[in-house]
Amino acid sequence: MLKLDEYHKVAEAAEFLGISQNTLRKWADEGRIAVRVNPANGYRMFRREDLERFLKDAAKPVSKKRKAK
Repeated sequence: MLKLDEYHKVAEAAEFLGISQNTLRKWADEGRIAVRVNPANGYRMFRREDLERFLKDAAKPVSKKRKAK
């Protein structure tokens, strides 16, 4: 069962991630971050668990490709 207290609206989720609301909407539309839509009002909703996973994945170091000699 879905618990609404586990979800954040766009403004809350954007603040949690430290990004603008428009950036969050864009990333959600592009599928870069999980989003659910409330069927009653059409609002985008973001689970805290998904936001935390997104931050964890974003914090992984990027490996540099070695140049061939």
